Amino acid sequence: MKIKTIINGTITTILVIALVLALFFVITSKLNGGKPKIAGYEIMTVLSGSMEPGIHTGSIIAIKPDIDKNGLAEGDVITYRSLENPNMLITHRILEVQKSGNEVQYLTKGDANDVEDPKPIPASYIVGQYAGFTVPYFGFISDFMKSKVGIIALMIIPGLLLVLSQIYGMWKMISRMDETRTPEANDKTVIS
Repeated sequence: MKIKTIINGTITTILVIALVLALFFVITSKLNGGKPKIAGYEIMTVLSGSMEPGIHTGSIIAIKPDIDKNGLAEGDVITYRSLENPNMLITHRILEVQKSGNEVQYLTKGDANDVEDPKPIPASYIVGQYAGFTVPYFGFISDFMKSKVGIIALMIIPGLLLVLSQIYGMWKMISRMDETRTPEANDKTVIS
């Protein structure tokens, strides 16, 4: 009986955590234009292996968006908008800082790439600096949680399971209460 209680409590806890995490990611990503934020850091999913082995494909990373874009140094890892497609974000390491008057550009390269990126990145294209925090492969789960199927799977299903679990628990408690009552009709006490 004690093991069953522990298992039920564990399952309920896991369902509540899944529900809370799903709610957190959905709400924060909607409030921040698609990017969840935690304590001032933006959480992003890495879609390629260009920064392997330090940052794996499918990992989530934290970037600090509020930085001095002109004050970055060689070796810093930055996230920037692609020159060809400003909707695409790239996270690479700075190889060289190029200054020309008031303009600063950064020559970048992915750690796993054989060659540097073809064009220097203007400071205005930088979105943020990698904060050194990564959770390998969690990006796959995070992206799934933001999809319609993920919302259903990680919000509605755990919520429904929690409700059903509570209904089942109440039914069991009512059944136990009925079993412990002694029906008055079967009372055969004789008073003489």
